[in-house]
Amino acid sequence: MNIAIIGAGATGMAAAYDLSIKGHSPKIYEASAFMGGHASTFDVGGTQLERGYHHWFTNDIDIINLLNEIGLGNEIKWFESKVGTLVNGKIYPFGTPLDLLRFSAINILDRLRLGLATLYIQKKMNFKDFENITASNWLSKNVGKNAYEIFWEPMLRGKFGEKFYDKISMAWIWGKVHTRLASRGSNFSKEKLGYPMGSFAQIFDVLSDKIKNSGGEINLSTLVNKVVTNKDKFIGLEISEKNSIKRLIKFDACLVTTPSHIFEKLVGDDLSLAYKNKIASIKYMSAVLIVLVLNKPLTDRYWLNIADRSIPFVAVIEHTNFIDSSNYSDKHIVYLSNYLDKDNYMYSMSHEELLEHYIPHLVKINPDFNSDWIETSYHHKIDYAQPIVGINYSKNIPDHKTPIQGLYLANTSQVYPEDRGTNYSVRMGRNLANTIMQSF
Repeated sequence: MNIAIIGAGATGMAAAYDLSIKGHSPKIYEASAFMGGHASTFDVGGTQLERGYHHWFTNDIDIINLLNEIGLGNEIKWFESKVGTLVNGKIYPFGTPLDLLRFSAINILDRLRLGLATLYIQKKMNFKDFENITASNWLSKNVGKNAYEIFWEPMLRGKFGEKFYDKISMAWIWGKVHTRLASRGSNFSKEKLGYPMGSFAQIFDVLSDKIKNSGGEINLSTLVNKVVTNKDKFIGLEISEKNSIKRLIKFDACLVTTPSHIFEKLVGDDLSLAYKNKIASIKYMSAVLIVLVLNKPLTDRYWLNIADRSIPFVAVIEHTNFIDSSNYSDKHIVYLSNYLDKDNYMYSMSHEELLEHYIPHLVKINPDFNSDWIETSYHHKIDYAQPIVGINYSKNIPDHKTPIQGLYLANTSQVYPEDRGTNYSVRMGRNLANTIMQSF
């Protein structure tokens, strides 16, 4: 079969790999000049680094299995994570349940309630038990107002903004808790996180070679103008050539991995009203990142949650407290992470404006910080990065099989109840490849 795939991110590349090794002819069309999507990389001093921070948990078996299949299993290295939370100017470590008991920002009774609530969530195996209640309501009731306002609420506000933080389903928290605790092995073990030492660029490069060697194609910097259909059946793609000539290329099937609203624009009026309504119901936050290259470490933590909303970013991810700085010419790599809707004043700031806005707050994290520590910085904006997961979200997820025969949709809005990530994108891509092969 000749199969079109729109998007060269983890989903599209994983699907194309499976299709190509089974004898089919996938052709990927990617508007950007690079592969990887949300996990794409850029050059920092001669080394590839992800535009947005990435790691894996020990239970991320789908991407681990894929790397083993393509000969990169030995590139994955596992390290104990160093997680912390900043509250009222103090960094509290959060690696084990004992750290929770030492979390003196709240009283001992609230600490116990916080721990018991986490244990309760862990023991509940069905996310649907939490789907019809907001996280703010459930957590306020079960961990107490004080613990919620100090620990959970700042994180929800930071992740989903003032508009949406109190509308997020408790099922989303269930997914986060189950993923992170599963990566510990036992309740009292330290969490371990994995990373491909050749960076995510190596993964996409190897996948690309294997897809091409099996007869597939990857077309970068190629714009798809339209998904062409006829009487509820997929026909092909209208492609813009480099000479601006539009050309129709016919295919047997198509997998679209773009955000849902882009998918709707590509297909146009041929989608059913019910399917359009599901797509329209999904809203997103954009990931906005400043990446600092420092000549000194900022903290001793890999992941620092900012539970202080006077600080205008939600997390500090110090990559070189996870992967040794010797891999980056002994420089220290720090991501300042934010999730913003497009109405937020920081969304439209330039690189220089956002950096200037952030710098005064870094002394709240390390009082010794000086702007002279910054050797260079980068600014990345990833739109449609985080779907807003409201109550009863599962009812609004569009099916992978669209109402148009031969046309399939796979994107982060359909990853649920787990939070989106490369592991689930790979799983989705491989599942869709199998679905497509079984349908013809």
